[in-house]
Amino acid sequence: MTKVTEQGGGTGSDSEPAVAVPRSGRLIWLVILASLFFTLFAALGTWQIYRLQWKLNLIERVEQRVHAAAVQAPQRERWSQVTAASDEYRHVRVSGVFLHEHAVKVMAVTELGGGYWLLMPLQTADGSIVLINRGFIPSLSYVEPKSPATEITVSGLLRISEPDGGFLRENDAAGGRWYSRDVAAIAAARHLSSVAPYFIDQDAQRPNAASADSTAVMPVGGLTVISFHNNHLVYALTWYVLALMVLAACWWVLRDERRRPN
Repeated sequence: MTKVTEQGGGTGSDSEPAVAVPRSGRLIWLVILASLFFTLFAALGTWQIYRLQWKLNLIERVEQRVHAAAVQAPQRERWSQVTAASDEYRHVRVSGVFLHEHAVKVMAVTELGGGYWLLMPLQTADGSIVLINRGFIPSLSYVEPKSPATEITVSGLLRISEPDGGFLRENDAAGGRWYSRDVAAIAAARHLSSVAPYFIDQDAQRPNAASADSTAVMPVGGLTVISFHNNHLVYALTWYVLALMVLAACWWVLRDERRRPN
């Protein structure tokens, strides 16, 4: 008598076998994901190309402003329209009388080493005040000789206010410790009114005839650093390479799948 053995007779509580996703379905999802990532990376690369063109135009505009003849600094009626995009680094001039007693010294690091910027209010004929960065001084002990209370004309580069401090430290108006050229805070600390929302980096002064050393004239002006980070081309190439890598990976997988037997 033959004994029949029943195989595979599990109970209903046994787990169901996993349902395999058809190969065509996997390939469709692969193509969809590859398309999405390719589009994203290509779009980011193109955006960086636009950013590169914008940066090159900005650098060209700034170069033109810096080397142009000095024009009249924005007056009170135009203060609300002054912006970094339209005015920063413009070569300007302004006339007035220095208010020596309201000068402040702002910490600075320059090509001459560590020291301070000497910021001094200049009062114009209409009573307005413009902060002038006279230039670099080596120490707090420096005292600039007072000039006669006569009107002088200062030329330099228009700069936008630097609020909130610098060097990872906040300005301490009460203690007289300044780490950025914050026009509004300096004006408030010195009780100045009708102050322009910008300051001017004064041009370098000519040294005395007896000395060829430009640092013989204090404060040392003309030390404005004009530098723009421009890595947009590198970023664009990186995104485009990633997009091509996605295409290459997708093509490699599809080719490998076609070679497999069904």
